[in-house]
Amino acid sequence: MKAVTWHGKRDVRVEEVTDPAVKEPTDAVIKVTSTGICGSDLHLYEVLGPFMGEGDILGHEAMGIVEEVGADVRHISPGDRVVVPFNISCGHCYMCDRKLYAQCETTQNREYNMGAALFGYTKLYGEVPGGQAEYLRVPQAQFGPIKVPQGPPDERFVYLSDVLPTAWQAVEFADVPEGGEVTVLGLGPIGQMCCRVARHRGLRVIGVDGVPERLAMAQRHGVEIVDASAVDDVPDAVRDLTAGRGTVSVIDAVGMEAHGSPMAHLAHTLTALLPGRVAAPMMTTAGVDRLAALNQAIDIVRRGGTISVSGVYGGMADPMPMLRMFDKGVTLRMGQAHVRRWIDDLLPLVLDDSDPLGTEDLATHILPLGHAPHGYKIFQKKRDRAIKVLLTP
Repeated sequence: MKAVTWHGKRDVRVEEVTDPAVKEPTDAVIKVTSTGICGSDLHLYEVLGPFMGEGDILGHEAMGIVEEVGADVRHISPGDRVVVPFNISCGHCYMCDRKLYAQCETTQNREYNMGAALFGYTKLYGEVPGGQAEYLRVPQAQFGPIKVPQGPPDERFVYLSDVLPTAWQAVEFADVPEGGEVTVLGLGPIGQMCCRVARHRGLRVIGVDGVPERLAMAQRHGVEIVDASAVDDVPDAVRDLTAGRGTVSVIDAVGMEAHGSPMAHLAHTLTALLPGRVAAPMMTTAGVDRLAALNQAIDIVRRGGTISVSGVYGGMADPMPMLRMFDKGVTLRMGQAHVRRWIDDLLPLVLDDSDPLGTEDLATHILPLGHAPHGYKIFQKKRDRAIKVLLTP
């Protein structure tokens, strides 16, 4: 089969690889019909290379048609249309019983002391072959895959793999009171959906970004915007809209891709140039993140408010302004999305033909799998008005 494989910094290729097969009674194999390029994939494209192996298959946002199932998989059958959550969880361990599926103890990678395994995402998370491919082996398929109906386009459902649960959890964690307001930093795919989920709940939403097409997309969905490229001070601009206090909650949907942190940018660059055996231990002990977005969130949030972090950070020793956070009485919540925890809330919304979350107004590019290198490039460089890229094997 054809798959998108990693070969180094900004070097992804579409190659012929071995077809996956059912290996365990809890496995399934699906024929992929749509798969996304996620902002988190750009971290593999750039700075997390020390934890990648040449030829690793990328991708963790996939859906398709079931081809084969193992003997212990009973809730799906060949021919069913399914979405595959990006984290691999068993559904019955100590953590799964508490709906903390991103911390599944059955699949977690104890070698690196990390949480549940993820598709297509480094040695840290099990080095499981990903979904940017023609076929995908799905471990723990007795629990993970989400069955969806035939008929509506893939765009209606594919975001259940990651984007929608991540955004839903980010808004949940933001703990915005009824009728309250929230600032969303970063209007990429996750930020856009955070805005829409919050608007669906009747909240006032202020979206911050500096890319014109992202701002325009957010405005289409009723979001007030702050153009980061047109104001001198983003926190001041938000306070000007909120009686000088800031918003009761802030969602950081940017993570370590933020601009405005020159020393961390240098750390990114140097880490990418080092041999993997040197860079990997450095990343697990050093501060390599660009913390501009998180620092803005701390500045923007109203005293006594909550910051919800959905953007991915990678360093282990990044400095945080603890005095400022303590003085403001800030609550901070974060973590990988517990995908299956939120599906009962989300499925009725994506099944609604009125499309209340605008799932069919997110992908700006739908490309053949063979064009994946181009898709990564335009997404990473924010070229050709790219906001969300889907691949069709």
